[in-house]
Amino acid sequence: MNPRRDAVGGSGHNERVSRWVLHVDLDQFIAAVEVLRRPELRGRPVVVGGDGDPSKRGVVATASYEAREHGVHSGLPMRTALKRCPDAIFLPVDKPAYEAVSEDVMATLREFGVVEVLGWDEAFVDAGDADPAGTARRIQQRVREATELECTVGVGENKLQAKLATGFGKPAGVYTLTYDTWFEVLGDRPTDALWGIGVKTAKRLAGMGIHTVRELATTHPDVVAAQMGPTIGPWLVRIARGVASARVSGEPWLARSRGRERTFQRNIDDWDEVGREIVRLAHEVTADVVAEDRPAVRVVVKVRYAPFFTSTHGRKLPAPTSDADAIAAAALEVLERFTDRRPVRLLGVRAEFGT
Repeated sequence: MNPRRDAVGGSGHNERVSRWVLHVDLDQFIAAVEVLRRPELRGRPVVVGGDGDPSKRGVVATASYEAREHGVHSGLPMRTALKRCPDAIFLPVDKPAYEAVSEDVMATLREFGVVEVLGWDEAFVDAGDADPAGTARRIQQRVREATELECTVGVGENKLQAKLATGFGKPAGVYTLTYDTWFEVLGDRPTDALWGIGVKTAKRLAGMGIHTVRELATTHPDVVAAQMGPTIGPWLVRIARGVASARVSGEPWLARSRGRERTFQRNIDDWDEVGREIVRLAHEVTADVVAEDRPAVRVVVKVRYAPFFTSTHGRKLPAPTSDADAIAAAALEVLERFTDRRPVRLLGVRAEFGT
């Protein structure tokens, strides 16, 4: 089915819900910020990524809706983006500019209640009133007044419902998803339509004969637990039923990890050189860890082989640390798990923090 934007839940349901969760998502945020800085780009395909040079290796950070119509999307190689949309305007990533605008957006959202920041361009809001759709439209108006940006607002009885509702409201709409409408909207969709289920998990579920949200929701948790584990299995069934936390935390947002990546303009064939690059990246990540003033508990290494196959491995550190040599040594140990020694086009090191 094709759910309607600005839709609400089933008859009478609103009367028994005392609090609602709103999910606010800025539309094409990075591209929209760039268009605000360069109004002459409005209506044109805009692609942001790397240093803005599509002839170099790198990936797309975001693309305007006009560029997306040509098949350009986040994570796409810049060179491929150029082939798909040769008339696009390519711009470099400007992190400080996006952070500044994001701060203005989050300050605006706090006018409406408790805000749980998820990143630059999205947050949950607990407005705590009985007119969530009306509040959503007021949020859109205030964000527009404060920043000139458009946003989509998803409304739900918990954070999972609100998050998924946003996808049905884009662009610049308001959409409500409730327990009453959950299976009508999502029941026949593939399992990876759910927030938290990726391609790999969906494939494992498909191997069990579970292909849709409804099929997962109606499978006994013990059956899923037998294949997916005693914790993950029941959790997957719960989210398929639309069950999740409704608590919106106003605690300051803390990054779960810090990472650095480098795309090489020529493939690296020498794995001794790969090791040196990993050490260099680990030291850069350590500087971020020190600035965060939170020790790392796990190190993850990412390798993208030529032409474009990516693999990751990680390991838990013996003890939480902010020591560059310890993090670099752990990264090198993880690197040994990559047994395929094909040419490398990208390397990454990520340090994860404890909860």
